[in-house]
Amino acid sequence: MASSSSSTTPEQKITAPYGSWSSPITSDVVSGASKGLGGTAVDSHGQLFWLESRPTEAGRMVIVKGGKDENEEAVDVTPKEFSVRTVAQEYGGGAFSISGVTIVFSNYKDQRLYKQSTDSKDSAPVPLTPDYGGPLVSYVDGVYDTPLNRFITVMEDRRKSSINAITSIVSVELSGDTIQEPKVLVGGNDFYAFPRLDREGKRLAWIEWSHPNMPWDKSELWVGYISDTGDVYKCVCVAGGDPAIVESPTEPKWSDEGELLFITDRKGGFWNLHRWVESDNTVAPIYSLEAEFARPLWVFGMNSYETLKDQNNLIACTYRQKGRSYLGILDKNKSTLSALQTPFSDLMNITSGVKCLYVEGASGVLPTSIAKVSLDDRASKVVNFRIVWSSSPTISEYKSYFSSPEFIEFPTEVPGEVAYAYYYPPTNPIYQASQDEKPPLLLKSHGGPTAETRGILNLNVQFWTSRGWAFVDVNYGGSTGYGRAFRERLLKRWGIVDVNDCCSCAQFLVDSGKADAERLCITGGSAGGYTTLAALAFKKTFKAGASLYGVADLKLLKEETHKFESRYMDNLVGGEKEFYERSPINFVDQFSCPIILFQGLEDKVVPPDQARKIYQALKAKGLPVALVEYEGEQHGFRRAENIKFTLEQQMVFFARLVGHFKVADNIVPIKIDNFD
Repeated sequence: MASSSSSTTPEQKITAPYGSWSSPITSDVVSGASKGLGGTAVDSHGQLFWLESRPTEAGRMVIVKGGKDENEEAVDVTPKEFSVRTVAQEYGGGAFSISGVTIVFSNYKDQRLYKQSTDSKDSAPVPLTPDYGGPLVSYVDGVYDTPLNRFITVMEDRRKSSINAITSIVSVELSGDTIQEPKVLVGGNDFYAFPRLDREGKRLAWIEWSHPNMPWDKSELWVGYISDTGDVYKCVCVAGGDPAIVESPTEPKWSDEGELLFITDRKGGFWNLHRWVESDNTVAPIYSLEAEFARPLWVFGMNSYETLKDQNNLIACTYRQKGRSYLGILDKNKSTLSALQTPFSDLMNITSGVKCLYVEGASGVLPTSIAKVSLDDRASKVVNFRIVWSSSPTISEYKSYFSSPEFIEFPTEVPGEVAYAYYYPPTNPIYQASQDEKPPLLLKSHGGPTAETRGILNLNVQFWTSRGWAFVDVNYGGSTGYGRAFRERLLKRWGIVDVNDCCSCAQFLVDSGKADAERLCITGGSAGGYTTLAALAFKKTFKAGASLYGVADLKLLKEETHKFESRYMDNLVGGEKEFYERSPINFVDQFSCPIILFQGLEDKVVPPDQARKIYQALKAKGLPVALVEYEGEQHGFRRAENIKFTLEQQMVFFARLVGHFKVADNIVPIKIDNFD
């Protein structure tokens, strides 16, 4: 389903081998073009603010104030010496919050909370939390308690142990005259998220969960009542406390009338909207649909729905069905849902503005963007849709090179079961391959593994397809977006189901004539790096692989990883026997093809030992292997120069070892052990 806006006809195209085509989507374009988005907020004037990460500034994260209209330029609010990022649970999110004209944010270097005015351009941030002599205490996902002039937030305290941090919900004084120790309001469990205060400041809702569960396995929604002195005195478990009901409630929110709304997957197995009936402490569904209205809690501060400011019975929401997102308006009184038409096919967070919504989204032809969406008076249709921020503002100049994602459903090894993927065919307005050649395929296995890849415009993908590669991004069994039953296919079977599904997908594309069986390559980061290594150790489908900060030794990972994921693998893998049998490092003799490894040296999620162990073992076995290590990088690469280098070296590695073509780009390959 490739699209091209070029007027070149097939007869005019240059015939050249797949993989050898030249493309203007260079590694510099890819690494420099894509800014990341870390959330949106609106101040009391209705002004939009967003948090963006900048690869060209070593991944620094900056709060930006949008212009009042199309003609006014956006301006940076965060001073140069600050970067707005929290490392709570390593993955962060929820790093800033706005109320009135005050911003409270986490600063990356010292992890302290600061406050700053949104009005004054030169307002210097003022610290709110103590200096502990280093980034030992993090704060995340906070809300304002206006009546008591304080900030209620999740606190992660690593002073006693960096591996086993103490997490609680605390209050931080906003006066800023004297810095005080945060006051613990709720504590004692392993993890907390989404502290949300009602309008009167009398009730606090939150999500909590405990080992060995991840928040999407089983969590609890609680409400605590707040005394005049600001303490939480009476606590009620709203959802997740009944052992007969398996559920993972998430995203609690109080309506203006004081009704508690939240999302949970009880009964139907899909994350749907519910309400709390406080009078008898029961839960009632607002609307039931086999669709996901929420995402897994990897990062803090997600916001999948908003009540409309002037029509409190209406909820603007995002939901996901069969690989596509929808923007909907849910009438909680009538229990009706109507979908709104927008150019986005993929949606993330929603922020309510003045008579509009700010929606984070993307599509097969739009990169991650923020759109201002204005609705008619009845909120029944979109009357204006305008992109106000783009992760890659100059991307449209490459439009004729874009490969459009084709959503595919493929059979798995389990009879009657299917899994899903996005297939991107090779696309270039200048080049074509000969009729009898099939393209090399790069299969990507996403991280998580409890996560979902999405069919959106991503220059990392277009880099490959515009050079003549076919690319497929797989949602194997265990991925999110398809309900609890699909998500739980991976329980006790990580390293089996994901590997089998990736191999089945590659074979499906070979059988469909869309890929060359002799040039199948696999790549993945983190958990996707584990699937990559496991596929290369335990199967013979792929001819080469690239692992980015991937897992080679499950037992070592369990011993070394951070608290949030320290028990994750108990549910995904099983006991000691399974940990041994599923670890690629223990079966080096079964590897038979070239592998390139990339690793950040400050990674606390998958420590560098993992890459080094597999590298040394493969090198000793005599297989072509290379290891690239990056100083200063953590879990996922943020610096433009490292993003660029990783992309280039993967491509050249595959081209030299399995591609049978010369790349058009002028790239100096790194030394490959047992090959050069």
